[in-house]
Amino acid sequence: MLLLPILCFGSLLTGILITRYAPEAEGHGTDAAIKAFHGDGRIRRRIPILKAVTAILTISTGGSAGREGPAAQISAGFGSLVADILGLSPRERRIALTTGIGAGIGTIFKAPLGGAILAAEVLYTQDFESEAIIPSFLASVIGYSIFGFFEGYSPIYALTSQWWSIQQIPLFLLLGILCAAFGRLYISVFYKSRECFAAVFKRYNLPLYLKPVSGALLLGIFVISLSFISPEGEMLGLAGMGSSYGYTQLMFYSMVPLTVLLLLPFVKIITTALTLGSGGSGGVFAPGLTIGAAIGGALGMSLNLLNPTFVPLESVPVFVVVGMISLFGAVANAPIAVLIMVVEMVGSMSILVPSMAAVAISHLLTGEKTIFREQVPTRAQSRAHRGEYDRNILERILVRDAMIPRKSIITFSPSDEPAKVLETIGETEHTGFPVIEEGRLVGIITNQDVRTIPSMEGVYPTVRETMTRDLSVIHPEDTLEDALEFMISNNFNHLPVVEKESPDQLSGFLTRTDIMKAYARSSFIAIRN
Repeated sequence: MLLLPILCFGSLLTGILITRYAPEAEGHGTDAAIKAFHGDGRIRRRIPILKAVTAILTISTGGSAGREGPAAQISAGFGSLVADILGLSPRERRIALTTGIGAGIGTIFKAPLGGAILAAEVLYTQDFESEAIIPSFLASVIGYSIFGFFEGYSPIYALTSQWWSIQQIPLFLLLGILCAAFGRLYISVFYKSRECFAAVFKRYNLPLYLKPVSGALLLGIFVISLSFISPEGEMLGLAGMGSSYGYTQLMFYSMVPLTVLLLLPFVKIITTALTLGSGGSGGVFAPGLTIGAAIGGALGMSLNLLNPTFVPLESVPVFVVVGMISLFGAVANAPIAVLIMVVEMVGSMSILVPSMAAVAISHLLTGEKTIFREQVPTRAQSRAHRGEYDRNILERILVRDAMIPRKSIITFSPSDEPAKVLETIGETEHTGFPVIEEGRLVGIITNQDVRTIPSMEGVYPTVRETMTRDLSVIHPEDTLEDALEFMISNNFNHLPVVEKESPDQLSGFLTRTDIMKAYARSSFIAIRN
């Protein structure tokens, strides 16, 4: 009967600390660290301490959350603090912040290699922050060495005897499909719960510090209700609370009943959504691992019951590990890092092949869905890689003042041969040209278009067959900020400029180099004045 008071007490203190002192400490800290990287690269100095306190309160009193998110945000905060002390540039500041993420996660999970790679991979859905990998290696090794000196260097989990065969690969692919489905469910329920809690408290104008309490109250009622159903229900409820590392370890020993394994993914998704969706403080990594482990364990034990010869009991721990990797590697859009991390966490390299197969299929099926909403697709969409451009300056410069005017533009006709385009590219070092037919803009030809020409004898295409017809354009009265944002979002290097009332009449041509030159001129004039 003490469960409800303990849950509510911890969440009340968490809510008070977050609302009064550190709103960014709410929820899973990894997303906050990613947001800081793509923003100004700064984390307030109070955040590491407050994140540690609120995460301890949430997890120790029974909230379903992990310690990876807090470790990432705390360590990123220290990286930001070091950047302040040393007076680092914005670029160096972001590397320090990313290095902190890698060191924190690699240390807390005793997975230095995976943690370092995660720091570079988790910032994007389709890219890497390559500049941060080597610094993250160094920081992660140092953090792991110090942490291991006090806590030991043995892996987080202890694996029992294990066995798998190449003939089982289709079964691991099936596991990857299941993990993709549950991963999508995990993401959907998690963010729907955040929206629901926020909407209710806004509609009724309730104090925000009570939001985590409402989630804790619902969590307690849910767990108590399960415990009254049966002994398996009580086990389910307890497994749905906290970080669940102990129950994951029991899965390796095949000591969790099949009924619990079948229901635990749903229960853990609900309890995590109630804890973090309501504003509690903690990570989504550990709950994700538990969900994946339960899916793998349920599939492994079911197959063992159906065909114990093909899937012996020694194969069940392999399914558990592969499930952990498949689910969270997909929902975090970090399959490589999570693959390495979990292998380090269980201390076994022998499971790499089935894990690679399963996480590949789950990642493909999950697509762009991600548990980290602050991720951006590639470096091109990140503010961190927009250089040192001052947005205010770009908003004061119009496209007409930076573009190449019509009379100075090199253009091609649809009847020209691609060889002529290649020759011009070599002479001018420009990579794109408008295509004009009877005075009208009909396309654009780039070096990438020319490369698509089939290398076959007797094939002599023209610019008409290779040019890009579906044009993206910009207008003279738009600002360079609009132009640069559009180029970055669509990964363009140049844009035709047309009048709004005459979309097929070329007025000018704008490249990223033109933007840079116009910005440099304007900055120089501003400094002189």
